[in-house]
Amino acid sequence: MTRDPFAHVDVDRLRSGYGVKWGSLPPGVLGAWVADMDFGVPPAVRECVIRLAEREDFGYPFWRGEDPVAEAFAERMAARHGWTPRPGRVRVLTDLIQILQVMVEHATRPGDGVAIHVPSYPPFLASIARAGRRIVPLPMTRTGHGWGFAVEGLADGLRAAGCRMLVLVNPHNPTGRVFTREELEALADAAEELDLVVVSDEIHADLAYAPHRHVPFASLGPATAARTITATSATKTFNIAGLRCAVAHIGHDGVWEALARMPYDYFGTPTMVGRAATVAAWRESADWHADLMRTLEHNRRTIDRWAADLPWDLGYHSPQATYLSWFDFTGTPFGGVAPAECLEREAGVKLAEGAEFAQETPVDTAGFARLNFATSPALLDEILGRIGTALSGGSSS
Repeated sequence: MTRDPFAHVDVDRLRSGYGVKWGSLPPGVLGAWVADMDFGVPPAVRECVIRLAEREDFGYPFWRGEDPVAEAFAERMAARHGWTPRPGRVRVLTDLIQILQVMVEHATRPGDGVAIHVPSYPPFLASIARAGRRIVPLPMTRTGHGWGFAVEGLADGLRAAGCRMLVLVNPHNPTGRVFTREELEALADAAEELDLVVVSDEIHADLAYAPHRHVPFASLGPATAARTITATSATKTFNIAGLRCAVAHIGHDGVWEALARMPYDYFGTPTMVGRAATVAAWRESADWHADLMRTLEHNRRTIDRWAADLPWDLGYHSPQATYLSWFDFTGTPFGGVAPAECLEREAGVKLAEGAEFAQETPVDTAGFARLNFATSPALLDEILGRIGTALSGGSSS
């Protein structure tokens, strides 16, 4: 019988490796923070890397014909998401943070406003601030039906803030929202009215749970496509972040021309291993991906039940995509500030601190923490059990 690669994770193996999620932790602390999965990689990816090693094929790369990463990207967008990217408009870079930094530098000027939904991925907020641009937060607010953002008066607010760029993270990290077509169209209308460049981070697109479906921002129509840089990667879905390969599809003519004027090697290039692994993930790993989604769906439901049974309201809404859960610990014994720090100390579980997801903004997320549930069901049970015990005042160690 074939061993289920998602049923068990070897924590000792994870601790002994180079990954920050487990390698940086003190002994006995369980990792549920940074957005790496505890699983391995698809067989096709592993075999691809092994073949390269066996051939000792680590010289300067050469592609026969079109860049295979660009081809695989276009195939996947068309087949899975119903969007046909514009040919010849792909740049292959190392990761989405690099893509954002490059686009901010080439589409805006110091002092310009850059709008982004908050809470947000901390390196994105840091990248915008580091570039000398002003973060214009679009607050994600919680209702009885889940997380959303205000559409009314959107363009007026962005105009008053001096925005020149919109950074869209969809599916959204950390709330797990999959924005609807109507929400995306409202953003597109505002971008059209204000002539904004849009950077659309769609790295979690292949992690949406039925019945939710990802809608590529550039698929909303020709006018929207012409102002959008779509950024994505195989790294989140296929657990290969360390291989450093990402795609930027640049629909905006001005940005494309600005990048073309830069020296050829200015932005560097991903490794051959990262490129080959990305192609293997996108083209040859559908069965592994389907099995992954079944495990993540099981874990998502486990967290739903766990949160519902707690005597405290964590303000929890089950994510519509991603393997990330966003909890409000304000009303618990670890409420106030730094709940992740408290839980690491009292429960021996490391989560991502909520305050980091609103840095450089006035949005208050100090009472929140993010949990990564991309692990085995058994280890997730232990993580949740430790947190529940610590919240109840018992000892977890």
